Amino acid sequence: MTGMSLSPRRDRSPATRRRRRTGGLLGLAAWLCGIAFFLPVAWMVLTSFHSEADAATNPPSVGAGLSLHGYREFFGASGSGVSPWPPLLNSLTASVASTLLVLLLAVPAAYALAIKPVRKWSDVLFFFLSTKMLPLVAGLLPVYLVAQHTGMLDSIWLLVLLYTSMNLPIAVWMMRSFLAEVPVEMLEAASIDGAGLTTTLTRIVAPVAMPGIAATALISFIFSWNELLFARVLTGVVAGTSPVFLTGLVTSQGLFLAKVCAAATVISLPVLLAGFAAQDKLVQGLSLGAVK
Repeated sequence: MTGMSLSPRRDRSPATRRRRRTGGLLGLAAWLCGIAFFLPVAWMVLTSFHSEADAATNPPSVGAGLSLHGYREFFGASGSGVSPWPPLLNSLTASVASTLLVLLLAVPAAYALAIKPVRKWSDVLFFFLSTKMLPLVAGLLPVYLVAQHTGMLDSIWLLVLLYTSMNLPIAVWMMRSFLAEVPVEMLEAASIDGAGLTTTLTRIVAPVAMPGIAATALISFIFSWNELLFARVLTGVVAGTSPVFLTGLVTSQGLFLAKVCAAATVISLPVLLAGFAAQDKLVQGLSLGAVK
């Protein structure tokens, strides 16, 4: 016994070596895909710090001098552009308000479908999913006519209602998978202690399912922030959002590439910061709702 090694013996079987080789190739492929997706974003950020003359060269000049001219043009510091702050505030208002409404509606609905399932709950989930099968452009004209007759054109609250209805189905699906992981014993103990539905949702379910709630909120925020079609058609001067403002930079006078890249970088920052701030909760939420 004293002469035997306590360290585990390495498995040198062909199957093990094959699995390791396959895992290494898959890891390399994942890195290559990640780099391929990251390079256009990195190029956009780098171009935003170039002057218009350097950004317009063909082939592009990688080693050109850096400049903040594109950002000064975007924020209107040079006096030649429109202020981007109203569109940014409109996007922030519509995204945050719709995300809060989505969570307010999705959590009780998912609780009813996961913890206390109603009759034919699978049909209810399929109904939610079927609402996402209609192309957005197919519902554009009816929504426009309704908004026109109700006087809600160019209103930020119209976008809030639309974004809430668009993100609610996917939020219910996500929250149901998260709430299905909540231990039933905790809910039974809360019921024995006399906790009502509101107390159960706020004191018991919400803390346990907070990673899932954060993941759902982040996805709803991203979808709302990036939406362009309805915002482009249903808004004008008052309620225009940041994606609409970005498309407005491409005019018949020409494409100012450095300014457009600076605008795209600034408009992308809120989503990136929200994802970075909630990355721990996002990973926990995605793993919480995973299929065992």
